Amino acid sequence: MIGSPGTSEPAAEGDAILTACIVGWAHTPFCKLSGETLESLIVKVAIDAMAHAGVGPEDVDEIVLGHFNAGFSAQDFTASLVLQADDRLRFKPATRVENACATGSAAVRQGIRAIESRAARIVLVVGAEQMTSTPAPEIGRNLLRAAYLPELGDEEGGFAGVFGRIASAYFQRYGDQSDALAAIAAKNHKNGVANPYAQIRKDLGFEFCRHESGSNPVVAGPLKRTDCSLVSDGAAAVVLADTATALGMRRAVAFRANEHVQDFLPTAKRDILLFEGCEVAWRRALASAGLALDDLSFVETHDCFTVAELIEYEAMGLAKRGEGAKAALSGETCKGGRLPVNPSGGLKAKGHPIGATGVSMHVLTAMQLAGDAGAMQVDGATLGGIFNMGGIAVANYVSILERIK
Repeated sequence: MIGSPGTSEPAAEGDAILTACIVGWAHTPFCKLSGETLESLIVKVAIDAMAHAGVGPEDVDEIVLGHFNAGFSAQDFTASLVLQADDRLRFKPATRVENACATGSAAVRQGIRAIESRAARIVLVVGAEQMTSTPAPEIGRNLLRAAYLPELGDEEGGFAGVFGRIASAYFQRYGDQSDALAAIAAKNHKNGVANPYAQIRKDLGFEFCRHESGSNPVVAGPLKRTDCSLVSDGAAAVVLADTATALGMRRAVAFRANEHVQDFLPTAKRDILLFEGCEVAWRRALASAGLALDDLSFVETHDCFTVAELIEYEAMGLAKRGEGAKAALSGETCKGGRLPVNPSGGLKAKGHPIGATGVSMHVLTAMQLAGDAGAMQVDGATLGGIFNMGGIAVANYVSILERIK
């Protein structure tokens, strides 16, 4: 047994920010998993993450499940499904959290805060969603519940329609950015080839992504199919430990920073082309970590639509307002560039099972820093950044990770 909560030694001066570490993880493929259920996906990654961390169920002090649902699952009370992984998890505190498409990162943050409060030393965090068994019209309605319904509830095309409107407004303000969006899509699909968990492992190329075709039709506004992330099933899990405990374990990928910024839900109350919550979250995280953006080895960012990644370049400080296309077209965000973005292929190639996405981003970043990313590996990766958002830059989470063992 690892030990009881509340007994770890305080961190040395200068190390106080390293309150929690990722010590193990698991990840299913993201795709249509017709042979699985939400329960089976949760159970699989819970078992595998504990095994990877080298902990037993008796060592887990708390459980957090990230599960968006919004109609995807008839079973809406899901926190205790994690206990199905092992009877020894019975009577552990287990809580489901939800914050739209940032649900997975909300679960991770909840786990970190349990450790920071010394209520737990070991926390099992699971993120999961099963979307593909839902009829397409219902998928659109479920996802649109992450928008402000009095304002956007009748939006044709659902969330794609919302982001199509954002893309159109961006084009109107800054000029046609079709080349930049195609470059982002092509980059992420090229990266996704190397990701064994990705739903689409095919290098589609710039020309295919740039031009409308029968295989790449327009979906909403200027957005084509290659500009939109994928409906997916999948799950991911991490085991978190306090730093003192983690240093005695197999591996330790520490949180240099973890920030959460929540913005207004109605888009009418803000300039939707600025993603100000994203900007504030990045600014706080970098300040907390004592880092500049250029110190990072790579970033996994929330490319639910290619225009979101474009605006995120500007919000994180990689480009000036209205100049995100320069980063997209110059190769700065490709592997080997100034700041590789989405070496996993991002949501665009990997898929986007809502509750699992944020946890997946933490798993894939930890894999990079541990040197376990295989063909996805960014050479010499030492610091990884993560941005995961819910809604239209409403729930904004930034983590900065560094391997310390």
